[in-house]
Amino acid sequence: MDFNLSTVFFLFFLIMILQPVLTGRVFALRRAQAIRSVERKRGSRVITMIHRQEKRSLFGFNMSSQIGLEDAQSIISAIKSTPDDTPIDLVLHTPGGLVIASMQIARAIEAHPAKVTAFVPIYAMSGGTLMALAADEIVMGEFSMLGPIDPQIMGISAASIIAARDAKPVEHVSDVALVLADVSDKATAQVKQGAIEIMTPRMPREKAEALAETLTSGKWTHDYALTATEASDLGLAITVGLPTDILDLMTLYPAPIKQSAVEFLPFDPPGRRMG
Repeated sequence: MDFNLSTVFFLFFLIMILQPVLTGRVFALRRAQAIRSVERKRGSRVITMIHRQEKRSLFGFNMSSQIGLEDAQSIISAIKSTPDDTPIDLVLHTPGGLVIASMQIARAIEAHPAKVTAFVPIYAMSGGTLMALAADEIVMGEFSMLGPIDPQIMGISAASIIAARDAKPVEHVSDVALVLADVSDKATAQVKQGAIEIMTPRMPREKAEALAETLTSGKWTHDYALTATEASDLGLAITVGLPTDILDLMTLYPAPIKQSAVEFLPFDPPGRRMG
């Protein structure tokens, strides 16, 4: 076969197209093997929700995701297909997403008869925290974080919209602001009631109500990092110390390669250095 410049460019273009697909297949296979290993070791059903920006499309474009209705459908299906006496290990890495989807998943988690453990290797914010609240145990790393579950209206904290409305006489508040505040009132009440519903089976109702009020009240900004210690102080069943298998599993969900200000070499203990 004669190779000319056009052929070289064609082969290069073909490799660029197929490389993300082939890489994705390899990582998918390795993830399946790692998940099966954890299941055998812990005698559980492992379900992961990993929302990490990575190259997934045919041309390798970066795609980020959040909790959506498709996630709810998949996770609920996985939970319902799990035998009642089989524990579930749920690995969460998500910035949050739709309230309705997060609540659907949380209710399915709470309804599973066997123990459900939520592993949070790095962060499970907003809707991710709501899902973790439904678990029997939350396992976090030393620097892992949860977050508030206060609803957001058009990207603005519902609690802040309500506070702005209440800060001045109603005659000085615009109709648009009143409408947004009304929606904020309803959204906050709905999320609070849902959180109480999923937490009540594992704690007294008074305690669940107090915790739900704290997490939805706008006490913190929506991106506040709720550490394992703070979450434990609030009354959540937190265990600090992630199994190595879970940490290894996270490495199989790579973020895209991009220029970073952080650079380091693999650690080489002094005793192993040559010469």
